Amino acid sequence: MAENRAEVLAGAAVLAAAIGFLIYAGRETGVSGPSGSYELTASFRSVEGVRVGTDVRLAGVKVGTVTALELNPQTFFADAVLSVQENVALPDDSAALISSEGLLGGNFVELVPGGSLDNLTPGAEIEDTQGAVSVISLMMKFAGGGSGSGDSAADGAGAEAVE
Repeated sequence: MAENRAEVLAGAAVLAAAIGFLIYAGRETGVSGPSGSYELTASFRSVEGVRVGTDVRLAGVKVGTVTALELNPQTFFADAVLSVQENVALPDDSAALISSEGLLGGNFVELVPGGSLDNLTPGAEIEDTQGAVSVISLMMKFAGGGSGSGDSAADGAGAEAVE
């Protein structure tokens, strides 16, 4: 009888620890819900590396998440919905950039506040955006694999020599 009681108590302790861990993880990752937030929209040329749930940061601090992404068939841009904490009042000339955490890190949406005295209202669109920059294409440009950049310089040098 004592063995069964010890097993039940050990099982209850493990279950309580697991529930506590799940609650802690939910709070730390912001999964607990977007209460106390408002939505903004932004249209990007490229959202490579950004998904629903990606962080929205201001000065390196997480202030929201990406809640929706879809392709706009008229502009061929990616329309993103950003959920931002309601205590973050952004000027209406703010910018949204897709930034990288590093060479191997993921991407996030960075908000850069402007200098306007008027603030963005819930549902407003951030007009100034910069899409994701492909690290591979940048490396190709610097490695000389850019599209014809070396050829035009050679052609120009040859033209000067003929003259």
